[in-house]
Order: sequence, then structure tokens, then C-alpha cells
Amino acid sequence: MPTIVRLQPMNSGSHFRAYALRGGEAAEPIDPFLGVDHAWISAPTFPPHPHAGFSAVSYLFLDSETGIHNRDSLGNHHLIAPGGLHWTAAGRGVVHEEFPSETGKTVHMLQIFVNLAQERQSDAPRALSLAPEDVPVVQLPGIKIRVPLGSFGEVGSPLIPPTKVSLLDICLDEGAELSVPIPAGQSAFVMPIYGKLAVNGQHYELDQFMLPVFPAQATPHSISLAATQGKIKAVVFSGLPLQQPVYWRGPMALASPEALAAAIAAYQHGDFGAFEPPIVPANHT
Repeated sequence: MPTIVRLQPMNSGSHFRAYALRGGEAAEPIDPFLGVDHAWISAPTFPPHPHAGFSAVSYLFLDSETGIHNRDSLGNHHLIAPGGLHWTAAGRGVVHEEFPSETGKTVHMLQIFVNLAQERQSDAPRALSLAPEDVPVVQLPGIKIRVPLGSFGEVGSPLIPPTKVSLLDICLDEGAELSVPIPAGQSAFVMPIYGKLAVNGQHYELDQFMLPVFPAQATPHSISLAATQGKIKAVVFSGLPLQQPVYWRGPMALASPEALAAAIAAYQHGDFGAFEPPIVPANHT
């Protein structure tokens, strides 16, 4: 039986709203994920900010009205187009920011926070990107599955991130059903995006602020998805739990209090780097 976890509505001004999922002190029960924000952004909201100890991942849904600029203190500047994914492995520390490429148009996206194994938390930061056209797609009768991370059956994403996780963006027509295999030892959870979604026979909707989390099992199992009333979209996340402590301080999460204190000191000393003058997004009229 799944554990039912509540989403928290989150707003920042009039230009950012989200349904936020967060793990606990050890990120249970969604380990190796630390959190997910299902977000809508229509203007610059968050100034440049640091990360350390985990990865910040942005995935844009295909219905996003515009792309999003992602830039970091490594000198990377990437425009994430609708359907694309960008993975920033913060490691020992990086500063980054994201903002819509056109103010007034809405970005529909997932902001995903994925933990790094303790031995990878001191790695140099790096960024990985996957263009929309490079995301594999599985087409079945009444079903479309985009595979930006991980795999579905024999179809796998070309991206090889530092933490092995799977993200499946699934659309079902009314009446369609899908069985999603979950490997032994991996935890999984299902996030409804729109429509009335049946997960193992239990219905979930976005505005119910609830989603099912499936703890890791010793043997492979599967999760059943069904669209019983109209079309649905859902995202299935899965990964191998890291089972390590998580010590938080704002946008940093490390596996020990000593490592967290060192990361904070490094950021305050300027070791995470700095930006060039900011880019001004285009106005949409």
C-alpha cells in the first residue's frame, strides 16, 4: 500500500505559484528526491541563489507558453525550451537563477531537487541539458510517455545524471490504462498534473493536494495508472534511496552538519562564483 503525502500550495507574489512536495529530515519517504515543485512562473521571481550538496533539475511541460533562462556561476547560460530538461549538479557549490524568457507568458514546469550520494557532494558543480527533440517518446494506444530521465521498457533517456533516477511524463486518453514497472529496491511516487487519475484503483486530482508514495520493495512491482474520466497527465518518479542523513540550511542540503557549515562558509567567502550583469527577459505584448 502506498503512503499518502500532502502537497503544500506555495506562492511568491503574483508571478509564481506551485504545489510543493518536500521530504523529511532524511528525505523520507521520497529519497533520493528531496522535493518537487509543480510550478507556474510568469516573471522573474527568485534572485540568483546558491545550491550545494544536491542537484536542481528543471523540466518544462510541452504546454509551457515560453521557455526559461537558466544561468549559473560556471558561465553556463541555457534556454530551456518547452519539453526540455536542465540538470544542475551543485556538488560543492554553485549559484544559479531561472526566469521566463518572455515576461507575461507562463512557464509550466517541475523544479526537482535530487540528492547526491555523500561521496559526490564535494564534486565540482556541472550542468547537463536535454533538448525537447532528444527526449525519447513511447507511443501506445491512447498513451504517450516522454522519458526525460531513466527508462521505460527498452526506451531510455540519453542523459546520464550523477544520481540515477527516472522521470516519466505520461498522458492517457480517457479509458486508457498503463502499468509502470518499478525495479526492486527503488522507491516511487506519482504526481497528478491534470485530470482525475486512478493509481492502483484509487483516484487522485491535483487540487486534492495528495499523492501516493510507494516505498522500496525487495522485489520488482508495478504501479497501475488509469484515466477513468477524461484525459489525464501524470508524472511518475522513481529512484534508488540513498539512505543518508540530510542537513538543510535554506537552499543547501548536505549529509553532515560539518559539511553544511563548510558549504555555508564557502558561499559567504565567494567560493561559489558570481554572475555577469543580468539578462533582461523580453517583454511580451
